[in-house]
Amino acid sequence: MTARQTTGVGGLDDLLGGGLLPGTLTVVVGATGIGKTQLGLQFAQAGVAQERRRGVLFDCSSRGDSQNHAAYAQRMFDANLAIANVNRLVELDDFFSPTKQFGDYLHVFDYSGQRVTRKDLDWDDWRNWQAHLNARLRAAISFLYGNLVQGARRIVIDGIEPVDRPGESIQFHLFEYVYHQVVRKDPEWVARDLFREHYRQNAAAAAKHLYDPQKVGCLLLVTAHETMLDDLISRPLAEGDVLSNANTLIYMGKTRHGDRVGRSLFIAKHRGSACEDRIVPYMIDDHGVHVG
Repeated sequence: MTARQTTGVGGLDDLLGGGLLPGTLTVVVGATGIGKTQLGLQFAQAGVAQERRRGVLFDCSSRGDSQNHAAYAQRMFDANLAIANVNRLVELDDFFSPTKQFGDYLHVFDYSGQRVTRKDLDWDDWRNWQAHLNARLRAAISFLYGNLVQGARRIVIDGIEPVDRPGESIQFHLFEYVYHQVVRKDPEWVARDLFREHYRQNAAAAAKHLYDPQKVGCLLLVTAHETMLDDLISRPLAEGDVLSNANTLIYMGKTRHGDRVGRSLFIAKHRGSACEDRIVPYMIDDHGVHVG
């Protein structure tokens, strides 16, 4: 049986039958401020003990500035996240050198704007978004592949903003690309995509730095319109939606208890273990999310 990857939250691991299955996609859905980013950081940090390498954070936020990942990591774990330099990521000289630095965190976009769906953008803005995305794909490949080569086995993808139709979102387009064309792809083929016409001169080094994509866990954090957990649970899943295709789906939302509102989560799906069909309270403090 494949060894589980701990989420970094003991109570959540218990609910998941020991943790998450590497080689699969886990999607966490909830409103802004509900604790998704803290959970993502706990999952990434747990790699230090389990795989001897912290996971990496790939931020798709379109707000023009990064989120508070570095500040959270400092407060929660006294850890300093190395911020990746987008421009230096495409400098591929000595790519396989053990001293090469790829960073722990990449905010891939600096093309700011709250609107990320095709229906909300005019033709010029949509073309500008696509051009910006295409210009950043090589940096994204370099960041993820470089860290996987150096031993990272956890990837957290954050900053996915709420949309009605994921197929029209530039952020979901980016996620689908990096998930299928980098995270789950054979590493030698990822190297071909990255080095392009220079692949032949890097082929031998790429062959020496193979890894198994089925040992890589991926956590996708999706912001929802819905705030209350009941509303999240009742939302329909469209066929082909990334949520319907995920191995594990976790909803995080607010619940009302008399005159008080708290936080609870619900594991809507977890292929790999039988899960209790119940709503579980959790809390957040300076050290992150705590369940049970």
